[in-house]
Amino acid sequence: MRLPSLRRWRERRILQRQAIAPRDWAETLAGLPILRDLPAAERQRLHDLTVLFLHGKSVLPVQGLTLSAAQRRHIAAQACYPILNLGLDWYGDWQTLIVYPDEFLKPRRELDADGVMHEWTEIRQGEAWQRGPVVLSWADVLASGLGEGYNVVIHEMAHQLDMLNGEADGFPPLHPAMRAADWRRAFSAAFADLNAQLAGGIAGPIDSYAATSPGECFAVASESFFERPARLQAAYPEVYDQLRRFYRQDPLALARPPDAPGADAAAHQ
Repeated sequence: MRLPSLRRWRERRILQRQAIAPRDWAETLAGLPILRDLPAAERQRLHDLTVLFLHGKSVLPVQGLTLSAAQRRHIAAQACYPILNLGLDWYGDWQTLIVYPDEFLKPRRELDADGVMHEWTEIRQGEAWQRGPVVLSWADVLASGLGEGYNVVIHEMAHQLDMLNGEADGFPPLHPAMRAADWRRAFSAAFADLNAQLAGGIAGPIDSYAATSPGECFAVASESFFERPARLQAAYPEVYDQLRRFYRQDPLALARPPDAPGADAAAHQ
């Protein structure tokens, strides 16, 4: 049996043995408004990716947190949404996803130009390391997927995609048909515009955290792409187009009605 055939056989065995019951899968989708309008074929593909994700990754709750099977599906379904048309290989070889009950503290140290070491503590909602782990706050996971513009799971998964070719610099490995110059132009313009608005005390069309660095710009734009695609497309159509090509998805094509839950809600800051 050839290697690709062996892999497909193994995946079919996993899907047969660990398939999510239809009622449970329906509940998972119902709890995530950004997924409710997926066509049947895409729902099935997302189901399969979710099963394989949970089989291949360790979801490790810490600090007394416990996660039910339903809660693990809630995380995994959002994690797999960006790779719906890319495949699980795009998440590389990292293995562990750590989940805190709430925001967590991260000690930081930095040596300045004068040789003085500065130490402080940051409050984090999520974190991604090259080759893992991915770290999430469960409270922020619950605030994600509602169609309000915020999604800590997609944010950290975007960082993982970004780091496939090095550091999280906002320039993930592009598909052969994509042009690096087009990507750079679209995101550079959006990044400059966000910083200009921030400097003027104006709230931008996406979370201001995107103005922190090119890597955060890509991650926050990815959140907006899946959570509030119409807002992103209206503000930065070239960014939307590049993300559409990269993720090989077009959330606007789902044609969510304007009065759907979360369609016009304020973006979570």
